[in-house]
Amino acid sequence: MLGGCGRLRDWRHGVYAGKVIGRVVCSSKYETLEGKTLLLVQPVTWDQKLKGDPIVAVDAVGAGGTEFVFYVCAREAAVAFDDVPPIDATILGIIDGVNLQDWTMRPAGRKG
Repeated sequence: MLGGCGRLRDWRHGVYAGKVIGRVVCSSKYETLEGKTLLLVQPVTWDQKLKGDPIVAVDAVGAGGTEFVFYVCAREAAVAFDDVPPIDATILGIIDGVNLQDWTMRPAGRKG
């Protein structure tokens, strides 16, 4: 399987952030991967700090080099395609921005 999402320390089913750092070119690949773009993605936190080793992900949205993207791992990665290829990671979106809130802070004036 492509991707290696299981290597992520806090791996669990969900959506992850990453930065496209390259493209993977294959002279031969499994038939259901024909015509699909394979990208090298560096996992990052939502505030774009590096997190773990790069993974290979199939691109479902036309992401380009250095773009901030979100991807899924495991079975969810394959269902993005009609032909269900044997993959472990799929890029599902290009991130334009993230609004991070510190939810641990109490609103001003509240006690308790």
